[in-house]
Amino acid sequence: MKIGTFIIKIWRWMSMALAIGALTWTYSLFPDMVAVDFSNSGLAETYVSKEQIFYIIMGLFLVNNVVISRLARQVPIVHTDHLPIVKKKIWAQHREVLNEQLINWIYCVVASINTVMGFSLFALATINSSQYKLDVFDFSWVFYLGLGLMILVFLLPLRLLWTPTPEDEL
Repeated sequence: MKIGTFIIKIWRWMSMALAIGALTWTYSLFPDMVAVDFSNSGLAETYVSKEQIFYIIMGLFLVNNVVISRLARQVPIVHTDHLPIVKKKIWAQHREVLNEQLINWIYCVVASINTVMGFSLFALATINSSQYKLDVFDFSWVFYLGLGLMILVFLLPLRLLWTPTPEDEL
């Protein structure tokens, strides 16, 4: 197993633990009605019950970790001609490397969604807490984290534009 594959698998499992931990911890902290939308001045405009938040996040978590992860298991089965990549004939000769890169990319998508979901739940719980006096604008870093992860995840498939290096040239 390559170090990149190992790191991505660890990140995926840790992000799953983060999302589950954040969901259970924040559910116990949320008031009955949770502020989810805020005006430009930072005042809450829209409230949702904590049960609705729980079911929405749990649904997103299940879709993310079951459906998208199941998609990663289908990559080795799909014929190379049906994959949306350039230089399909060259990649068909290096199918193991192609499978590893595509599966790693899908797992990065799963891990980044879990990570942003977990941090968003922590931020939402802190904003709605009466114990902390933090403003909604103190958590703008969650947006930038999500944007950075999204850029990173969508730049990873650019590796497929270059053909793999044969083992004898390494």
